[in-house]
Amino acid sequence: MAAYLYDRLVTDHEYVQRVRQQRPSVLLPMIAAASARWHDATWWNSPFRKYTPWALADAARVSLTYGNEYRGDGSCTDNDLLSMLAAYAALTDPMVRDKGTYESVSGWLLRVSGEQFPFQESGFSDLARTAALFEQTPPARTPTCLVDGWDEELLGCSLSDYVGVTQLLHVSAQHNGGRFDLAWLEQPQMEKVCSVIPADTIREVIERHFVIDQKTFQAENEARRLSRDPHLRRFEYNPLRGHPFLSGFEPGYLAPSTHLITPKGSPLGLYYLGMSRFGNSFAQELGDLFEQYIGRQLRLLPDATVYPEIIYRDERRSVDWIVVFDDLVLLVEVKSTRPTQQLRLGVLDRTNTALRQLKHARQQVEKTASLIASRHPNFTHVPVDRPVHGLVVTMEPFHTANAPFQREVKQESDMCVTVCSAAELEHLVTVQDTPASQVLLERQADALQATYSLGTALTGKNLGRNTILDAGWNSYPWKRHAELAEG
Repeated sequence: MAAYLYDRLVTDHEYVQRVRQQRPSVLLPMIAAASARWHDATWWNSPFRKYTPWALADAARVSLTYGNEYRGDGSCTDNDLLSMLAAYAALTDPMVRDKGTYESVSGWLLRVSGEQFPFQESGFSDLARTAALFEQTPPARTPTCLVDGWDEELLGCSLSDYVGVTQLLHVSAQHNGGRFDLAWLEQPQMEKVCSVIPADTIREVIERHFVIDQKTFQAENEARRLSRDPHLRRFEYNPLRGHPFLSGFEPGYLAPSTHLITPKGSPLGLYYLGMSRFGNSFAQELGDLFEQYIGRQLRLLPDATVYPEIIYRDERRSVDWIVVFDDLVLLVEVKSTRPTQQLRLGVLDRTNTALRQLKHARQQVEKTASLIASRHPNFTHVPVDRPVHGLVVTMEPFHTANAPFQREVKQESDMCVTVCSAAELEHLVTVQDTPASQVLLERQADALQATYSLGTALTGKNLGRNTILDAGWNSYPWKRHAELAEG
């Protein structure tokens, strides 16, 4: 048979048993080496395109959770790994069980996007945004949580050094088969590195934030499960997202999924750390900061006037930003929300908090559009002689938010409202060969493209550098020392 390998659907039980045939001490280093080899998007060129980062991460999770050291003869070949990745690719889904109903297809789209797309985000943008957001964006309100020293309290070092350690771990793991050994810090060639970030800081950050042992991994994997449906097991939270390195698989620490290292230094990684330490105040102040950050991005548009939110009757507020082009008025509402685990499992629940926030954002856009159209005294500076579009900007991507099945949870309206991520907006504001307003108008005029993510409308466009992201990236330790920078 073998091309490659299954000509049928595979149950989760069969796949798990296939992974369990190999001892974790042998299989996990092979997975880590494969992840390091097929880094970023190079997995497209891997054998039969089976070495996807999400498949490798799940195979590692299964081995850690269900594997033991008393099975097999201790051997594991490349073909063994390829066969279990092929089994993963052939896994059945509730959509098949439910005979392809509209609801089951919608759930499948949510699951697949939540499973695959987070592994395809730009590491540069994610890390650059951290400094640009937390350190280079002035807050609109006086903070009580994100004050001087918050990063030292949360991370045990400065935010810049924390991201610097993240970058060091990512590069080191990619070049060393998924490993990082603290003993390397004592080697002569690491002297320059440790002159930038002290060895003690590197060691403390790694052990405090990046490493997990197998027993703790198993407990967390069990505690975080939301469903016992075997069809959904692979879509559950993987503890490697919180701690991408394993102890107990010497030498040094082992990263079975090198793709999960960089997200630790992203705003999303900081969000979870901050919530665990400071609670809701961290989330609220991060949301306020994110709103101002999006305003900074919008002001990069060369052919637009950007207005902040407008306060009108009884202290009510418009959308967060109003952007006026010669041919379009864009109403921008900012939400520092992210897809919940329920959405990643394919549960399209109208009571879901994240979906409620998106619905509220749309209502805010529609209300502001109504105030502009009715010539409310506080909005007379906004023109009424051109189309009005809405843009809901989220901190993390909702990859299917513009699809018809997800639009059903929104209020019915003929107004064009697009949900986009911060990353998509960061690209939109750099388009050089076409005005951003024209990109949005042309996208909406295409009935099919309007249901896709905003990023698809930017395919093939000439994008310039985003100066805000560049400033964030250049603030990190390795860019400040040219002899250590790799780009």
